Order: sequence, then C-alpha cells, then structure tokens
Amino acid sequence: MLRSTMPSISRRSMLTLPLLAGRPFANVARGGSAATSRPNILFVMTDDHASQAISCYGSKVNQTPNFDRLAKEGMRMDRVFATNSICTPSRATILTGKYSHLNGVPVFNRFDGAQPTVAKLLQQAGYYTAMVGKWHLGSDPTGFDYWNILPGQGVYNNPTLYDKDGSAVYKGYATDIITDITMDVVKNRPKDKPFFLMCHHKAPHREWTPDEKHRKMFENLRIPQPATLRDDYAGRTDALREQQQSVFRDLTRYDLKIKPPAGLSGGDLRQWLMAKPNEVEIEVDGVKKTLAGRELEDWKYQRYMQDYLACVQSVDDNMGRLLDSLDANGIAENTVVIYTSDQGFFLGEHGLFDKRFMYEESLRMPFLVRWPAGIRPGSTSEAIGINCDFAPTFLDLAGQSTPSDMQGRSFLPVWKGKTPRNWRHSMYYRYYHDPGDHNTRAHYGVRTDRHKLIYYWKKDQWECYDLAADPAEMHNIYDEPKAQKLVARLKKELYRLKKELKDDDQFANEQPKESSYVPAPPPKKQ
Repeated sequence: MLRSTMPSISRRSMLTLPLLAGRPFANVARGGSAATSRPNILFVMTDDHASQAISCYGSKVNQTPNFDRLAKEGMRMDRVFATNSICTPSRATILTGKYSHLNGVPVFNRFDGAQPTVAKLLQQAGYYTAMVGKWHLGSDPTGFDYWNILPGQGVYNNPTLYDKDGSAVYKGYATDIITDITMDVVKNRPKDKPFFLMCHHKAPHREWTPDEKHRKMFENLRIPQPATLRDDYAGRTDALREQQQSVFRDLTRYDLKIKPPAGLSGGDLRQWLMAKPNEVEIEVDGVKKTLAGRELEDWKYQRYMQDYLACVQSVDDNMGRLLDSLDANGIAENTVVIYTSDQGFFLGEHGLFDKRFMYEESLRMPFLVRWPAGIRPGSTSEAIGINCDFAPTFLDLAGQSTPSDMQGRSFLPVWKGKTPRNWRHSMYYRYYHDPGDHNTRAHYGVRTDRHKLIYYWKKDQWECYDLAADPAEMHNIYDEPKAQKLVARLKKELYRLKKELKDDDQFANEQPKESSYVPAPPPKKQ
C-alpha cells in the first residue's frame, strides 16, 4: 500500500491538530459569521473513474498530477466503497445517506426528490447549495439554491444543460464547461454564507469521447495490460461467464470509434455502430491490415484505454483549474475539497469494462480530500468507508447532527487521524440490475478488512476470497474444506449486516420501472 512521502510532523504538531480541526466551528459559538467559521464544501465527482487510473493510487497506466496534489495536501482514503455499483443508485445514496432499498433507487429508476436529502438539510442550516453537471436521477434537483445540469447522460461535445429557466447549448467540451460553470458559481455566490457545491462530471463515462488535445496525448501510447485481462474464470460462478461487459466481446464499433462506411444513415447507421466487430480493418503506415483473433483483442483493449485515459486527463487538468480558482478567490484555506467517483470501474481486469460486480475494481471509489484546517497533509487511511457516509460527513462539517435514519457516519474523526475503535470492519453490498444492460447477475455480499463473500441469490451460487493472499480475486475458496469456518463466520456477518441495515429483500424480485430519458426543456428566453 502506498504511504505518504510528506515530511514527518512533530509530536507537538500532532497534539495541536485536533485544535486546528476545531477552528472552523469556534467562531459560531462566539457569534462569528457562518461564512467564515463553517467550511465551504466543494464536492467533485466523476462518473466511472477507476482508482487504478489515478497515479497517487499507484496507477501503472497514467499520471494525474492534480489529483496527486489533493492527496499530497490532504488525505487519500484507500477503502471507500460503493454500496451498489451503478450510477443512479450511487448518486441517490450520496444524497440521502441511505442504501438503495431505503431510498427507493436500486436501478436506473426515478429518484423521489420529495424525500430528505443532505442538500436540503444544509440549505436549512444556512449553506448556499449548488449542483452543476451530471445529475442522472430521472427527476430535477431539489434542495439546491442553484442548479444547472445535463439531461440524462448528456453528451461530451457541445452539451445541452438546463436549469429552472430552461436549456442552453454550450459550445465546447463538457468537462471544461462544467468546470467553467462551477468556477462561476464560486465567484458569484452569496458571500455571507458558506457553500455546498456539487460539481459532477460526465467523464469518463462510456463512450469515452475525449477532446482532441487529450486524445492526441494517448493515441500512440501503448497501455500496459492488467495481469487478469485474459482471466478464464476457472473456479468462479456462472456470473462471470454470462456477463456482457467483456472488452474482447462486447465493445461496439461506436465504443471503438470505427468510422462507418459512406452512405449509411438513420437506423442502418445505428445498427452498424452498435454491432460488436469480430474483425477490424486498420491502416498502418499507409498499409491496410485486417485484425482478428488475439491481435484484435489487443487492439480493442488499447483503443478502449486510450480514449478512457484521455477523458480522465481532461478531468485532472480541470481539477487543477478548480484548485487554482479557490486560491484566486482567497477561500482555499476554509474550503473542504473532495474528489471521488460514483463507483469504480474495470480497466480490463478479469477481461471486463464497466462496473456492477463486487470485485475490488468496481467496488472501490477513489476518495481524496483536502482540508487545511483539519487534515494533516500526505495522510492516508484504510478505514472502511461507504457512500452512505458522505451525507453525514457533509452535515458534520456544517456542525449538524446526522438524522437517525441515515445509515452512514461522519468521516471527520478518520480525517483527524482518530478513527474510533468501533469504526466498521465490514461493509454490505447489493446489486439488483439483472439482467440489465450487461447481463450482470444480481448479488449481495460482505467485504471485511481481509475477506469477501459474494452471493448470487438468483443462481444460489457463492464466491469467497482472501484479499490478502489473493488481491486479484482469482481463486474462489468457497468450497475448500479448510475455508468452511471462515465461510460460516462471513455468512453470519453478512446476515447480521443485512438485518441491521433493514434490507428485507424489498427489491429482490420486483424492481421499480426504469425512468425513460427526458429531454431538456425548451431553450431559455433571451
């Protein structure tokens, strides 16, 4: 595991750290201005950014200097996990502090904005609240003083965004535009209130369309392949063999940016683009060549990764712009900056793209946080966190208590280097979207400090892994005689958590109707 390279801090500094951490709230009791005593919160989230594509997490495929800057100046959390690894459910969990079975969003269904959210609670507590970028919850935002969002998934180039007054087309690249709007919100915000600002990027979501500058950075690079790219799934359940998120089998011509033949249009063009090619013709040094078999597999992986990483690089550059804008506005010291993704992502591990499975690459969310008043620079933490914890953390920063129906707890003691003794040592996961977009089998499971147990309940099949001995999760020990005591303990913990979290199989057999794409409202009046 990576560790801080920052200079060691003296014992005296360590002893004074809790006092420093308390300063943002000190003036409130003395009648000080809320804007100067409670910290601003800037929450930046991407869609599908794998932690293994961030250099401070040990990436072998790219360098991300601005994310690294956050880690260097704050904390890198190494064990923060999504409780349901797809976009809409994760976003609902972040807003409510509740698992999918309680917030009503287990799949891509509509989020009920009438329910309590952290944005509403912070708004009531005197924060200026704003939401910019990808919302993807099938309903309009509530609890925000200002919002300007992409309709549905949105697009990378010349995106439409809409607010309460209507829609507008913004010329340029989505990551740049969302950053521009976010910086404008910071600049023009009410200065007599602290702010809670959610900046949500579309990137690096499928179909991974980079801007030209960053595309060129990666077009001729050969990206190292993960050791498990050609996993044969021996000893695992049927779920891996049945999935349709294979880099080799399931990427389309559209994903791979293959130019269509002249003359195709309409439905014929769409059908051609959505096909999954078994051979591809490319041109190398003016000579045409047809790729098939293993050669085509290698090419598909490179095309996927080149575009994906170029999208990530744009986000990293814009993270730098955001950090610089906080400096320019003189508010960096009193602003908590958080960077995360709505879940992890497969970058060829187990031969996969996308997320959904409970394997580490999909389960783990990157989580970087900088807070000069409360976090020692260059810190790391292995405390197990979940996305239910985000809302309680935001509320704690604002000096507010956590509602009793939220299922997470505040990260603040972890950030201050004082992880409570009763902090969780296991987390519960549940994925429902079966068959869904990628034919990924429904499952739930438990992940502890060292082990993982996964149950595919519709197939009645199990997997169990020792993450210390087998971090790549290649060897299923569930049926091994010597693992039976361990399996029994993990099952006991799994069902304890399931009961404690009030998961009564609410959506096990019948799920809410998925929300259809709703186009943006008419253009704004000039």
